[in-house]
Amino acid sequence: MYNKILKLLSDANEFISGENIANNFGITRSAVWKNINKLKNMGYNIVSINNKGYLLNKNNSLYNEFEITKNLKTKLFGKKCYFFEEIDSTNNYAKKIASDNEQEGVIVVSNFQSKGKGRLDKSWFCEKDKAIYLSLILKPNIPLTNSNRITLISGIALCKVLKNLKIDAKIKWPNDIILNNKKIAGILTELNAQIEKIHYIIMGIGINVNNTIFEKALIKKASSLFLETGEIFDRKLILNNFLLEFEKMYNEYIEFLNFEPFLNEYKSLCLNLNKNVTLKYKNKKINGKVIDISTYGSLILLDENNKKIEINSGEVSIRNTNGEYI
Repeated sequence: MYNKILKLLSDANEFISGENIANNFGITRSAVWKNINKLKNMGYNIVSINNKGYLLNKNNSLYNEFEITKNLKTKLFGKKCYFFEEIDSTNNYAKKIASDNEQEGVIVVSNFQSKGKGRLDKSWFCEKDKAIYLSLILKPNIPLTNSNRITLISGIALCKVLKNLKIDAKIKWPNDIILNNKKIAGILTELNAQIEKIHYIIMGIGINVNNTIFEKALIKKASSLFLETGEIFDRKLILNNFLLEFEKMYNEYIEFLNFEPFLNEYKSLCLNLNKNVTLKYKNKKINGKVIDISTYGSLILLDENNKKIEINSGEVSIRNTNGEYI
């Protein structure tokens, strides 16, 4: 009920009486008062005046289901949102509800993750109230072999959103988002499929927005938008803009199954191209130079024996001019 009252107050530009709210939803004045107090306890600034009613101050930095979804301009993505103040992993929850036939486009968002996950079974360090922890359910009716490019397209979408904020982020293949040689975001895609049928794809995205604290081992490798720019950013704005941008690109790809329109853009953002790298792949380490990205989104590497290798997965470290790895 409190969400319905919040929506009513949010749409209004003047005081609404308690009586009108009660009549609108068929509840008592006492129930109105209890729900108003609940909203106040959630952080909403609601002015109460006798004989006038309630007025919501709409300027706030609150981060919850209502605030995330109220200004969404997408057609599908994010229209249904499961929000948690704390959860073990948004991907874990998204997998559960996707298996229970939850629809495509549903998002799971949390203010904190106790067991955040990164690629290759790595943990994702989390800081409460500072970052975006998002999982998106996708159910594309496409061949399994075409699914890997969806992850690459999501990286392009996020970089485009950040560019609109004057942030020149790049991609380290396949889906680490890098700013000033430090990782500020990562994308973890988990897929459930059988032979050629995709049951669902869970796209987990972690973005370090206003973070200030990192584990000691990550200080030289990870950062946040705030630490790199000195600016505080609106998490809701970044999240909403990403969902809108990615939805457009995803729908285009799903319709035509053609990665070519995105390939040049991906290459322009990819830090790996023409760089010396070390690749961890199938319990091996391969040193070489990245010479191209294929139309399948694979990394094409020229190894130390001048042999071309096409890689679909693995962990890549880029050696910079100082011989250091990012």
